[in-house]
Amino acid sequence: MYRSRFWTMRQYAGFGTAEESNKRYKFLINSGTTGLSVAFDLPTQIGYDSDDPMSEGEVGKAGVAIDSLEDMETLFDGIKLADITTSMTINSTASILLLMYVAIAKKQNADLKKLSGTIQNDILKEYIARGTYIYPPMQSMRLITDIFKWCSENLPSWNTISISGYHIREAGSSAVQEVAFTLSDGIEYVKAAIESGLDVDDFAKRLSFFFNSHNNFIEEVDKFRAARRIWAKIMKERFNAKDENSTKLRFHAQTDGSNLSDKQIDNNIVRVTIQALAAVIGGCQSLHTNSKDEALALPTEQSVQTALRTQQIIAHESGVADSVDVLGGSYLVEYMTDQIEEKALEYIKKIDDLGGSSKAIETGFQKNEIERNSYQFQKDLEEKKIIEVGVNEFQSDFDEEHILLKIDENVRADQIGKLKKLKERRNNEKVSQLLDVIREKANTKENLLPYLMEAIESYATIGEISNVLRDVWGEYKSN
Repeated sequence: MYRSRFWTMRQYAGFGTAEESNKRYKFLINSGTTGLSVAFDLPTQIGYDSDDPMSEGEVGKAGVAIDSLEDMETLFDGIKLADITTSMTINSTASILLLMYVAIAKKQNADLKKLSGTIQNDILKEYIARGTYIYPPMQSMRLITDIFKWCSENLPSWNTISISGYHIREAGSSAVQEVAFTLSDGIEYVKAAIESGLDVDDFAKRLSFFFNSHNNFIEEVDKFRAARRIWAKIMKERFNAKDENSTKLRFHAQTDGSNLSDKQIDNNIVRVTIQALAAVIGGCQSLHTNSKDEALALPTEQSVQTALRTQQIIAHESGVADSVDVLGGSYLVEYMTDQIEEKALEYIKKIDDLGGSSKAIETGFQKNEIERNSYQFQKDLEEKKIIEVGVNEFQSDFDEEHILLKIDENVRADQIGKLKKLKERRNNEKVSQLLDVIREKANTKENLLPYLMEAIESYATIGEISNVLRDVWGEYKSN
């Protein structure tokens, strides 16, 4: 029995130029894959333009800087969006980046009904574990349900959310906590969508998940098996989903970043291989393998290629992708799957009793649980109850030298220059009027996306749009 898998390459974009974009596209096609994943820099993620004082020191450092539609046009220059699927790691500003992508697709005359990809768009995990939120939870959830509605009508093949446990695990959660907190967030999104008037079977089949693949091989396989089982029950029993596709937990997996070592970095290739193998055997639909040097810097192209080849060897040479459930039936695997399911359901019940994921976030429940687990893990590491090869045992005496990716420090100045020229040639009066419309509509229950699209196509910037919404909704401050 065979399961088709989509093997993606995730290449951090750095600073987008047409030359770099075409280079990435050629690498993508020559590497035998049709999926591109783009990470954005920190200012883009939290709604600041490159010329904002808050952006100093961060432009282009964690990914590509996007200030306006013009930057997205540069980033995807020469890439036919109809021919690929794109995953965008973006949350608070997901609606803006998605609409920029759609605006480019429209210019390419692509069929929007067939346009395929994913936006992460998972704001709840930002409050729990990561911190790149802008607005209070209620307003953030409003944007997410607006995306659900708009995409169901205009972009039916798009995955409108990637409900993420990855960052929860990276923050220090256990495997059980990763499953429980992620699926509780999923419950919250489904509830919000239904309360906004959507039928569960109209949107649930476009939900996707994003999990971490950690070091303990058997536990990780069982974690994925348990998560699929729990989600199917939740969708059938709690939300009365009728479409079988609404009950499927489709997920992307990424190998563990927090356990990549900056010592003996070639060991990371072995770690990534084991983690990737667990994700594949656990049933992932797409996979990102981290590069060996990511504990030190953004990856070089050579290390990215090694990470991609790791996927391809697993896919084409190992045979494990030929069966749906390679380890199913093993006593240990079935026992541990049951145990993870039972413990995860206990956590989900606790969150339900607190009023759901959003209410639990307000009490700090998930954050406190993660911090306790993270503290214990670090303690065990320092006491050598857990061995990390090359870190707390089997160290080397020689100094290591590495070729690392360097980000040009002139990136911000170049980006500010481009932004200044854009504002000089666009219709600023029209942009101002469209921003005022967004300000007005933000106080209503109307879907904001059509109004955001008009502003984006007139080259309003991500900072200008985000600042309007900040003025209306305020910014969220954690306790």
